[in-house]
Amino acid sequence: QVQLVESGGGLVQTGGSLRLSCAASGPGFGSFAMGWFRQAPGKEREFVAASSWRGQTNYYLDSVKGRFTMSRDNSLNTMYLQMTNLKPADTAFYYCAADPRLWVFETRKPISEYWGQGTQVTVSS
Repeated sequence: QVQLVESGGGLVQTGGSLRLSCAASGPGFGSFAMGWFRQAPGKEREFVAASSWRGQTNYYLDSVKGRFTMSRDNSLNTMYLQMTNLKPADTAFYYCAADPRLWVFETRKPISEYWGQGTQVTVSS
């Protein structure tokens, strides 16, 4: 059973930066594809970014390309989302997700097998 715990959310002004972390525990994490989703109040959960287990293949939501960078350190069982030039539209609850199947993230749908509890990101204007 893989468990995921996010951290690093908070309140930041427009143009600021935050780095989210997702610590994983459980067997097989190093071979799992990983991703980030977000959900704003009254909206559906939205794909943000994903990475293959070696980090060689990465996907990003168009609106975050060039601003968000996903990385992972399998030796630490940790995944990161570096967010820069944040905008009020980025305000949401951010969730990390894991699944042994990369194609799950290629759908960009929130159907991953494992989820963290989420962390709030608020960008003030």
